[in-house]
Amino acid sequence: MTLAAEPKLLTTEDLLAIPEDGIERWLINGELREGGVTRRRYKHSRVTPRIAYQLLNWLGTQPQPRGDVLDGDAGFRLRENPATTVGIDVAYIDAELAARGADEAGVLRGVPVIAAEVLSPTDEHEDVVEKIETYLDCGVRIVWIVDPDLQTVTVYRPDRMPELFNVSQSLDAEPHLPGFGVAVADFFFR
Repeated sequence: MTLAAEPKLLTTEDLLAIPEDGIERWLINGELREGGVTRRRYKHSRVTPRIAYQLLNWLGTQPQPRGDVLDGDAGFRLRENPATTVGIDVAYIDAELAARGADEAGVLRGVPVIAAEVLSPTDEHEDVVEKIETYLDCGVRIVWIVDPDLQTVTVYRPDRMPELFNVSQSLDAEPHLPGFGVAVADFFFR
């Protein structure tokens, strides 16, 4: 009787060595995940800068040293062992992580305070759930799942039940972003 070999866990370096071919890839606990060919649809491309804009407006009111706002699938090494490396649609990072900057591969080693993922028609439910669980498990304090079709934001935090906000409501990011508040409609410019 032969025993099946344990699958080899990949590192972030293994992930980054894969030639760019337009397929979205990320590592969760050393295991490679692949999405379809990444094509940002109109609604997705329209919403991500609006989220970043709202975060940047808040950031401009904060004292130095400040964090930073990143968008466009910014690369994060959320965990080293086993490797968990993802691209996040929009992220707010604290001043300490912003000061360290990205590594030689252009990937940040650390966890954002806020991770916002904008749903696309090609997103699979189980992949979205896995990302939410991974982000929270790695220490992300707030996860926003933004649905441009329904014009809603579902907020996940490690210590609370998920909360759903629609365009008639506002959301905050207390206590992690003091004084931040935004009308959900501002993410969608109805």
